[in-house]
Amino acid sequence: MPQMLVYAREMRLDAEENEARILFAARHVFAEVGEKAPITRVARRAGVSVATVYRRFPTRDLLIADVHTRQWEECLAVHAELLRGPDPERALCELVHRLCACQVSDKGYTKAYVDAVIAGRGLDRERLATDRVVATLLSRAQAAGTLRPDLTVGDVRLVIAGNQGIITAAGPDAAAASRRYVTHMLRSFRF
Repeated sequence: MPQMLVYAREMRLDAEENEARILFAARHVFAEVGEKAPITRVARRAGVSVATVYRRFPTRDLLIADVHTRQWEECLAVHAELLRGPDPERALCELVHRLCACQVSDKGYTKAYVDAVIAGRGLDRERLATDRVVATLLSRAQAAGTLRPDLTVGDVRLVIAGNQGIITAAGPDAAAASRRYVTHMLRSFRF
């Protein structure tokens, strides 16, 4: 193989590895401190230069969008998994528990997503898709007679909104307080 082709292939592999490291680092940095974190922090965590980050992602918004897209793809996989489950009440509770746990640990995408869910606007595609999953699981559980018939998607949104207040008030004990709050709230969904 000509030397130039070998070099070009090695460069592409290196660029792909850098991109993967940048996205991994950005996701974790944004989760820890939010999306306004300095790009230098992302670069340092990825083990690349700031120039390398900007070569692949010319703006912060493009980096954030790419991170969000990948996180949303993970959410879709979780939705599909929960919709396939045989127990809709358990699946709905699992969805709420997962989302509320993410509120504690992710100050980036989850904060933007939860803000949109609570406000009923923003991230429309994601919010509406999640509403459909919640509505489906809720109606299945209600049809099975395991959840109160008067519950709505809005009630699930209230749990999520309340969890944000619990997290803020609990400080360093936020994870435990959130789990306890969500468990109590979901118990109230049953007959």
